[in-house]
Amino acid sequence: MTSQPHPDSPRITVTCAVVTVSDTRTFETDKSGQLIQQLLLGANHAVGAYTIIKDEPIQIQEQIENLRKSSNLNAVIFSGGTGIAPRDTTYDAIEKLLEKTLPGFGELFRFLSYQEIGSRAIASRAVAGVYQNKLIFSLPGSSNAVRLAMEKLILPELTHLVSQICN
Repeated sequence: MTSQPHPDSPRITVTCAVVTVSDTRTFETDKSGQLIQQLLLGANHAVGAYTIIKDEPIQIQEQIENLRKSSNLNAVIFSGGTGIAPRDTTYDAIEKLLEKTLPGFGELFRFLSYQEIGSRAIASRAVAGVYQNKLIFSLPGSSNAVRLAMEKLILPELTHLVSQICN
């Protein structure tokens, strides 16, 4: 465990939207979306919205636009569509909107993934950044990838990153 360069502000509850991008998953079969919600709630954060949308760039961007209008949401966590298959368009749709990117998120995610799955980690286009004062994360759809990103990267830094946007 490494020390933090500066202490976080007092613990705040971050309200997140969870969006699964999939052509096949339903609310009953969306294990990754359910896992994100469980981990957020377990860390004393809140889930302000949860939905499943098709892997269509226009739907993804419309979802971001709709969620950005919600004043009670601080962050949006997407799951799915980050690979390189023809139907994987989440990265392309989100990356175009981001006003500020967090390159370290994708870099660290792929590094940590490499330690678990080897060279297949290069196919992940996980990305994070800021759009209209909302923190946006885009994760692969597998539950193992979601757990890794949430436990090792997102939950440890969520409060700090949100407080930076609000300053």
